[in-house]
Amino acid sequence: MDNSDNNYKKIITNLQVAYDATVSERSRSKPESWKIAERKRFLQALKHAESQTLLEVGAGHGRDSLYFSRRGLQVTCIDVSRGMVEACLKKGLNAFQMNVLALEFQDDSFDAVYSLNSMLHIPDDLLREALSQIKRVLKPGGLFYYGTYGGERSEGIWQDDHNVPRRFFNYYPDIELISILSQYFDLKYFHKVDIEGRKDFHFQSLILTNTN
Repeated sequence: MDNSDNNYKKIITNLQVAYDATVSERSRSKPESWKIAERKRFLQALKHAESQTLLEVGAGHGRDSLYFSRRGLQVTCIDVSRGMVEACLKKGLNAFQMNVLALEFQDDSFDAVYSLNSMLHIPDDLLREALSQIKRVLKPGGLFYYGTYGGERSEGIWQDDHNVPRRFFNYYPDIELISILSQYFDLKYFHKVDIEGRKDFHFQSLILTNTN
């Protein structure tokens, strides 16, 4: 096993501990209005495409999965945090503790995939493997929502993180992120949301299509 394997195992372990410890706190939080708007935009795209099945990668406590489920989609949730998965199950959602790098689903299982602020925990040298897994389980023509923070190039432990242990983050400039994603999917929509007090750092919202 090389050092990258050891480092990623540590990243995942730290994420599991940090998110297990904040299930209640995150469940009480309210989403920002712009996140609600981007989620609604993806729902509209799903309705237009007549999508029925949706996989949420990094579902957290299940807020967004519940939103899509209540609007008629058959939703499956995955998260690396056992505590978050249990929160999803309590909401009546179909949820599994699973890593996006090893999706335990058959090829072409879902009409759509949704990921909000979860792929940013994947190191650069493993992101393409994760995208390949998503592409594999997403039906041809299926929609993929990729929401993340970026604008600046940065990779590593966030030293100002209030979570314990501190979490790993991987950020890309817009052009680099689009270039990587375009190797696997066709870009349908890109929008950035500025973050107050940050010059280049912002939220990146993308809707992509799975094409061969």
